[in-house]
Amino acid sequence: MRRIFAILLSVLLVAPVLTACGDQGGFQDGYYTAQMSEFSHGWKEYITILVKGGNIISVEYNAENASGFIKSWDNTYMQTMLHTNGTYPNEYTRYYAGQLLEGQGQGGIDAITGATSSHGTFQQLAQAVLEQARKGDSSIVIVETAH
Repeated sequence: MRRIFAILLSVLLVAPVLTACGDQGGFQDGYYTAQMSEFSHGWKEYITILVKGGNIISVEYNAENASGFIKSWDNTYMQTMLHTNGTYPNEYTRYYAGQLLEGQGQGGIDAITGATSSHGTFQQLAQAVLEQARKGDSSIVIVETAH
């Protein structure tokens, strides 16, 4: 009887620890990517996250043109956008990605003035990529562009 009691007590003490380790955000380890279905103003936005130990440890948010050139590397685009909008891709992509990483997919993402269109797209992509991470589905999810 004592032995059964000891086993039951052990199970009760260990079960919450095991549950907590496997459920951190409900994310499964791996790389996950979501991208928009169409180009917008010559760019197709995407998010890639890396989950390890159930936590998001890396977030990349950016856009590429048809030839694969990355938007935040385009200095001419950066100068034009900075002067007209007050921000530029290398700034807002890092900001949005940082908020997703810091919040681990919980809570909202604050918009940056001048990058509100990208904020809306980021929200859609983030929702899709987080769902993929919960499922453990590493295929690239395509997010339909709203018209």
